[in-house]
This record gives sequence, C-alpha cells and structure tokens, in this order.
Amino acid sequence: MFIRYTFHFALIIMFGALISSCSEEPKKTAPPVLKIPVVNVKQMDFPVKGEFVGQTFGQKDIQIRARIDGFLEGIYFKEGKEVKKGQLLYKIDSKTFRANVATAKSKLAASQTLLTKARNDLNRMTPLAEQNAVSQSQLDQSRASYKGAESGVAAAKSGLRVAEIQLSYAEIHSPINGVIGMTFARVGDYVGMAPNPIILNTVSQVDNVLVKFSIPEAMYLKYARAKGKIDTMSVSPQNPILELILSDGSLYDHTGEIDLIDNQVDPRTGSVRAQAHFPNPDGILRPGLFARIRTVLSVKKNALLVPQTSVQFIQGKPNVLLVDADNKIKFQLVEVGEHYKNFWEIVSGVKSGDRVVLTGAQKLRTGSEISPIETEFKIKDITSPLDTVKAKVQADTTKANTKVNAKSDTKVNEKKIKDKK
Repeated sequence: MFIRYTFHFALIIMFGALISSCSEEPKKTAPPVLKIPVVNVKQMDFPVKGEFVGQTFGQKDIQIRARIDGFLEGIYFKEGKEVKKGQLLYKIDSKTFRANVATAKSKLAASQTLLTKARNDLNRMTPLAEQNAVSQSQLDQSRASYKGAESGVAAAKSGLRVAEIQLSYAEIHSPINGVIGMTFARVGDYVGMAPNPIILNTVSQVDNVLVKFSIPEAMYLKYARAKGKIDTMSVSPQNPILELILSDGSLYDHTGEIDLIDNQVDPRTGSVRAQAHFPNPDGILRPGLFARIRTVLSVKKNALLVPQTSVQFIQGKPNVLLVDADNKIKFQLVEVGEHYKNFWEIVSGVKSGDRVVLTGAQKLRTGSEISPIETEFKIKDITSPLDTVKAKVQADTTKANTKVNAKSDTKVNEKKIKDKK
C-alpha cells in the first residue's frame, strides 16, 4: 500500500513540474551589436571642375581643291608626312590649258597688229585733217579705230592672263607648312568636277592644336552669374589653365588656354560653342581626335563633404545615416551639391564633425545601436573602368615578361651546366 501511494505522489510531482515548465516564457536574447565603419563629416575648400567634350582641329586645316577639271597626272608627296609651303602636291593634265594659252597669245598678237595699223592710220590722218585734205569725219573714224584697237589689245591681254591662271591651276602646291593627309584621288582619276573628287586632300598645321567644345547653357549661366564675366572660363583670367583628357583616359602633358566663347547660344543644342588651343611640340595630337577639356570653374569655401558610399538615394532623395552620441542610428535626408573626387558636397542636413555610416547601411534602421569603427576615409580620384582594364593589362604584361625572363634564365643555366659537363 505504501509503495502504491508513493508512486502516485511521484507522478503528481512530475506532472506539476511539467506544467510549471510549460507556463514559463522563453528568455529573449538581445541581438548582437554590429560593428560598422563611420566617418566624420569633413569641412574644407575644394575646386569645382567642369568637363566638356570637344574635338581637335589643326591650327590651320587647308583643303586642297582641284580648281580645274581634268585627269590627275601625278602625286608628289607621301601621305601622312610633312610638306613645305610651295611644295608641288598634284599635277593635272594641262594639254588643253596650254593650248588655250597659245590661242590667247595669238589673239593678243593679232590685236597688237590691229593697234599698230590703227595708230599709223591716225598719225597719217591727223596732218591731212589740219590741211583740210580729209574730212573731219574721216579723222574721227581713225581715232575711233585706234581706241577700239587699244581696247582689243587690253581684252586680249586679259584673255591671256586668264588662260595662264587656269594653266597654273594644273599644278597644285601646298599653301602652308604642315602635315598632309590621305589623298582622295589617284593618278588617272578625273578630278575637279562633281561627282568626281574636287577636294583632293587637307594640309593641317599642328604646331598648335585647336579644341572646339560646347558649354551647356545651364553651366554657362551659373558660371557667368558667379563670375560676372562671359569672356573667360578660368579662376585666373590672366592665366587660364585647361587640361586635356584624351580618349584613352590619359592626361595630355601640356595645358592649354581658351581663345574665345561664341556670342550666342546654339538653339539646336542649348549650348555655347568655345575654342581653346594646346601646344603640340611632339606632334601627338592630330585633327579629328575626340577629347575632354577640364578646368576649374570655382572654389567652394568651407564645404561639408562626406564619402559617396555614405550617401544613399531612396526614390531619388539623398540621405545619410547619422550616428548620435549614444551610437544609435538616425535617418537624415540631405541636399547634395557638387561631387569632388570620391566625396559628395552636402549643402544641408549635416554639420561639421557629425558622424555618418560609411558602409553597411542596408543592415541598419533608425534606432539601431552599433559599435562604431572610426575610419579615416581618404580623398582620391575615382578609378574609371578603363583605368582598371589598363592596369590589369599592364600587370598581365609584366607577369608574362617575368615568366619569359625566368624561362630564358633557366635555359641559360641549363646550358652552362651542360657546357661544364
């Protein structure tokens, strides 16, 4: 009996303990505090630069035209090479024009003969008229014949000059010192009359190269208001500095100066045309290259800067995540201005010394507590994809050259060992 009661009592205790354990709520575990890099808002001066797409032109780009029509007889230059002023470039068949010159000379000789006869007739007629041996009308006729003969000689001389000028067009000479391009016509082609080639080539003077580019209307107005000037685009008008960025991303060795800004806005493009020039002592630049002009438009004083990775855009509205004194996150809308290298200028929304999240914003929300990692984010130029590709190609080339040199050294060592044996 005692054993049975004891068994029942044990069951009751176990059942009560089970009910008690089920009624207890599970303990909540606090989420781990994330370690997040943060940076301080910088306050500093920085230059605002503008970039404009342009195209290069020679200081002089002279088109070589066929001014008469005929078959091309000769080409007397090497394409793509330098030519001198007055150098013979092309020769066009001149038989017809030589014949025209001969005809014009014959007409001049005939006119001069008529002038001589008219002069002799007038000289004989004048004393006879004084003696009333001939009538006054006969004298007037002799004078008129003489004047007509003079005009005939003048016309014949003009005809000869025209024929000689046309004959001179059969030989085409370079008008300037420069570099000549590829010819558009070959020996035997008929030139000088459409649809055949009229422009045969172009000679470019490339000691200095012109770059023509367009300034967007909005940027032009912004700059003009800030500077109060419309005839320059430099912080220092006395010494404007323009940089030229070539199509491969490289910076041209020489700086340039602006020549002019057009007096009107092109209504088709909404931009103002401008022109600059760059020295080209090494002849690297050629007409027709596409390039970008970069210059300092203004200097921002005491601007607030944050890294570009700190700025998020939600539905087109920029924002940052501020970190308060308790290391808690606060969502803050901001107004961004200019970008400077890998930083954004913040016009409003933050102040100097504020801490903002550098990366990892997608893991956080307002009120989240973090363990901040104070980070010094350096200002540097943004590397373009082209620069990355160039760096990789250069690294691969260096690696390949190293392998080749290593193989070559190995072969040399093996040869030395064999020679010793």
